[in-house]
Parts: sequence; structure tokens; C-alpha cells
Amino acid sequence: MAKKEKLLVIPLGGLGEIGKNMTVIQYGDDIIVIDAGLAFPDDDMFGIDLVIPDMSYLIENKDKVRAIVITHGHEDHIGSLSYLLNEVNAPVYATKLVCGLIEGKLKENHITNYQLNEVHHGDEVQIGCMKVGFIHTNHSIPDASALYFRTPVGTIVHTGDFKMDLTPVDGLPMDIHKFADLGRRGVLLLMSDSTNAERPGYTESETTVSVAFRKAFGEAKGRIILATFASNISRIQQAINTAVLFKRKVTVLGRSMVNNVQIAIELGYLEVPDGVLIEPDELNRYPADQVLILTTGSQGEPMAGLSRMASNNHRSVSIMPGDTVIISATPIPGNETGVGRTIDNLMKLGATVIAGRDKKMHVSGHASQEELKIMLSLIKPKYFIPVHGEYRMLRKHGELAVQMGVAKDHVLIGDNGQIFEFSNRSGHKTGHVNAGRVFVDGLGVGDVGNIVIRDRQQLAMEGVVIVVMTLAKGTSHALAGPDIVSRGFVYVRDSEELMREAHEKVAAVLERCEAGNIREWAVIKSQVRDTLSRYLYEKTRRRPMILPIIMEV
Repeated sequence: MAKKEKLLVIPLGGLGEIGKNMTVIQYGDDIIVIDAGLAFPDDDMFGIDLVIPDMSYLIENKDKVRAIVITHGHEDHIGSLSYLLNEVNAPVYATKLVCGLIEGKLKENHITNYQLNEVHHGDEVQIGCMKVGFIHTNHSIPDASALYFRTPVGTIVHTGDFKMDLTPVDGLPMDIHKFADLGRRGVLLLMSDSTNAERPGYTESETTVSVAFRKAFGEAKGRIILATFASNISRIQQAINTAVLFKRKVTVLGRSMVNNVQIAIELGYLEVPDGVLIEPDELNRYPADQVLILTTGSQGEPMAGLSRMASNNHRSVSIMPGDTVIISATPIPGNETGVGRTIDNLMKLGATVIAGRDKKMHVSGHASQEELKIMLSLIKPKYFIPVHGEYRMLRKHGELAVQMGVAKDHVLIGDNGQIFEFSNRSGHKTGHVNAGRVFVDGLGVGDVGNIVIRDRQQLAMEGVVIVVMTLAKGTSHALAGPDIVSRGFVYVRDSEELMREAHEKVAAVLERCEAGNIREWAVIKSQVRDTLSRYLYEKTRRRPMILPIIMEV
């Protein structure tokens, strides 16, 4: 009798972190990938543009990858798809708006060989030995989906990012009945969004933002500049609706915002009356109180539209006294400093700034505790894996699951790379696969690792000291130098005594090497580095990077 395969669930991103979501579902030789997201670099990741999941497991098993299924169109779920499709040739399944956003990103990254399959909510697709279904949910972007997988060992449900919005902007509430139907039939495993697992109560409806917009628009005497996420199509729709109500023209700034608005309009997900949208160069034709400017930069990103305006560095818009700036987002953890700096600069230029959840300018797109409990009660899973969140969020979501009747030992909390193994009777954690962060720096993908990042951090914090020496060929006899150059360590003209003594220390090292007949460059460099490092630390309590350079004549 043939041995039955086990079902494997392997998160490659999104556990213990916010962003770069990617999960592998594997049964035998069939692999389905859920999402392919990215994360944005932390402040100490100098020079890094993007962070994507380590895809080595998928690359090693690329012949088994049957499909990539996408829950929705946010960057943390589709942002690394271009990099994955560069390595793995597999069809992509997504709903209409998500397909449009993906296609734009693939063209931007010059990916030409891809197969994009549009699906509708309620569809069920046979992929390998599994059937995959798409369920309509509510999030901060239209066309968001939960997924279910009918596998040989049981049904798996993945909620994607969701909240239970009874009055969504597009008028299409979440398909609660489908979740209830799956729960009645029996669900082996639920994977559910944990972002707001620590927040009690319910998440407010997206439409509550409209009330705040109307109040702010009614009070504004000059131009209104509204910053939000480029992919938050529901928020953009509300801003345009409010602009129409107050007879304001709308211009859109920022490459990603322009692209997403254009795609959403073409696909029918964004309704804009004729004559409302104007080009940036038409702004000066209208009085200030008849203009709304939609832009990016709600997270204080240095190169985004709002940050450029705040630093007086935007080619189309200069902030003027009387402008009202609405930041329709809350800072992602780690971005608070950049957002605060942007607000300060805007206020210095005379703008009135309205920002934050307390002003009702933003509501979350993620379910809070009571909604998470409702999902658990609808699905009634045998096993539960909290996903999409930092560890404390996963832990709290696991506690909610136990409250809702999931056996404590059936709540499985893991990290990226953890293998969760299931049969129709059991579920547990087993081994690990390679998982982690891959840094994208310019055109380089993965060529910058932790060691390079540490070097950049040291250069940023401590600076560099370069020691140039010219030695006689085949000896350690100094013909010229040592010359010492400092960058980012000390200002040489103010530290002449320190640099003179450093020169003497290096010269003494070269004399000892010559006396000991040491000719190996590696040994000479090591002794120069060690001696100079000790001396500079004693004098300054700093540890600059020290680069000895030897020339031979």
C-alpha cells in the first residue's frame, strides 16, 4: 500500500514581521505559492531599496511550483512577484484589479514571460492535486480575496488581509456565507491575519473616513494636499467623491499613485466624473480653493511626493501658507521619525496639517479582536496558524483562538521557514527550510548581505580611516608614507595632534615589520589595523573602519 503524502505549509515571509508575505502549500510534487510580497528597509539598512523573501526553497523546487495565487494588490503581497517570476515559471491567479496592478509592475520590471490568469470571487480552480477557491473579503483595496484549498488531507483556509466592513466603499460586503459554509463542511487548518490581534473591539468601516474628509474640506480655505498609500484605491475614491462634492479639481502626483489611479479607472474600480482630473501643469489655472492634490508620501519616504513638497524640492508643487495637508494614514512602526519630520517641515512652510487616526483621517484595513473571533467561530478549524504579524500579534491571536475553542496544542505559532506538517488526523511543526531577508540594492538582488550592511552601518556611525603606504618591492621598508586620510571620523584640521600620533604609531609598526623581515602584505595590514584601531579607540572611544592600502615600488 502506497504511503500517503503529508501536506506541508511553509511560510517564507510574513511571520514575526509585517510585510514580504509568502507562503508555500505543498502536497507531494505539487507546490502552490500564496502571495509574493516585499518589505521596505529599516532606517539602518543603508542604501537598500527593498527587502524580499529568501526564495531559495522555491528556486530549488521550481519544477514542482504549479501556480502562484494572490490575495490582493498591496506591495507587501505582490511586490516581489517580478523577482519570483524571474526564477520560477508558473502561472499567476488573481482577481481583475490585482491582475491590472501586477501587470503594471511586471512591465515596469521588464518581465515579459508570464501567464496571468484572471479569476472571479466564487471561482474554484484545479491546480495540481488541489482545488483553490477565491472568497470576497474587505480590505483597504478593492478585489481582496481569502483563499481556500481543497487538499487530499482536508480543507485549508487563508484569510488574506481582511476586516468585516458592513458599509464598504464599493458597496460589496464580505462573503461571510462562504466562510460559514466551509466551516460547516469542516476545515483542517485556518491561517488568519494577525495585524490587529492586539486591538480590542471592531475596526471601523472605511466609509467613516468620508465624514472626516467632508469636515476638513469644508474648513479648508486654500489648496488641499492629501497623501495616502498609492494602492489604497478605496481611500482615493472617497477623496475624489469629496472633491466633487466641494467642486474641487483633482490632480494626481507620484509615479505609483498615477499608475494605480489610471489602472483602477481603466478597470472600473475607480469612478471619476468627466472633467474632474486635471494635469499638474493646469494647477495654476484654478483658484486655490478649487484644487485637491493627491500624492504619495504618507510614511515620510524621502523621495515621495509629500516629502519633496515639505523640503521645497517638488517640481510641480510648492507649499504655501493657507494650504491644508491631510495625511490619510498612520505611520508604520519605524516610520514615525520620517513622518514627524515631514509634518514639521510642512508647518514651517505655513501649511495646516491634519494627520492621524485620532482625526478620523485613517482607519485600518485589518480585523480587530472581535472580527478575528467571528472568523474563528465561522471556520471552526481543527488547527490554527496565525499569520501576517509580529510575534506578539501572532501570540495574541493564538490566545484568541483558544478562547474560541481551538485546542491549545492545535495552535501552531512559528517563524519564517518553519515547516508545518499535516495529515487528515494530525498537525505539528517539523523542520525548517532556508528563509530570511534578501536585500535589493539597485539592480543587485541578494548580492548585498548582512556583512555588507554591517560595514555600511559602521561607516555611517564611525567613519573610515585610510592608511596609504608605499613599500620597497619584496620588503617592508617604507619608501613613502604612511599617509592617513579620515572620512566621517574626525575633521583633520581640528585633530592635528591625533593624526600626528596615529602617523607615528603606523610608522612604528612598519619599522617593527622591517626589523622582523615581515614581507607578507596581509600580516603588515593586520598589524597596522590592530595597532591603529587600539590607539584611536583609546583616544576617541570610536571604532572607525580602518583600510590599510599598500603600494609597491
